[in-house]
Amino acid sequence: MADPMTQSSQISSSQGLNDGHSASSKDSSDSFFSSPVSLIQSPQVNDLVHWRDPKKSGVVFGVSLLLLLSLAAFSVISVVSYLLLALLCVTISFRIYKSVIQAVQKSSDGHPFKALMEKDVTVPPETFRKHVDACLTQVNRVLKQMSRLFLVQDLVDSLKLAVVMWLMTYVGAVFNGITILILADILLFSVPPIYEKNKTQIDRYIGIARTQVNTTIAKLQEKLPGAMKRCKAE
Repeated sequence: MADPMTQSSQISSSQGLNDGHSASSKDSSDSFFSSPVSLIQSPQVNDLVHWRDPKKSGVVFGVSLLLLLSLAAFSVISVVSYLLLALLCVTISFRIYKSVIQAVQKSSDGHPFKALMEKDVTVPPETFRKHVDACLTQVNRVLKQMSRLFLVQDLVDSLKLAVVMWLMTYVGAVFNGITILILADILLFSVPPIYEKNKTQIDRYIGIARTQVNTTIAKLQEKLPGAMKRCKAE
């Protein structure tokens, strides 16, 4: 006969595992449908989109927007070729200029890019493995979410995804991928400072909208068939 204390500890452990599984499932569901603003967690990205350093943010915004506009007008191969050609023109011109200056002044400064050429540009195996592991973690998380949504583990979340995909068909009929990226780039650098200046009013309206959405979802859940609601409860 098993010790009562052992049975109690085993029951507590199983309950803890079940609670942890339920909590992790709920957290993964909440994170999947969380606001895109919450995805900006990197301090560097946060400083850029909030224009903490206007010069740096302006350069990043201008370069990214120019690159996207170039991709909208030309092919990817053309854009990459022109960028590399421009870089080569700059480096070759600078090398020729420095060589002429050294010949006129009869100096022996050597190669103008010597300091840069001596830098180690190889990727260490540890760094490569670290980034691969980080990417693999993200890929596994996405696969787990896709499996949960497409196999209808949670009916409401799967219905949310279906509604989003249905709306995206209309978005795709109006905009192409590059246009959406251009709009996303503009919104990324314009929405955070606007939100920061009008945080109180925006949060109030977001709270009202969230309450309405939750109320609507609750009403839909009440109208679901009993079998579906039992599956969700399990």
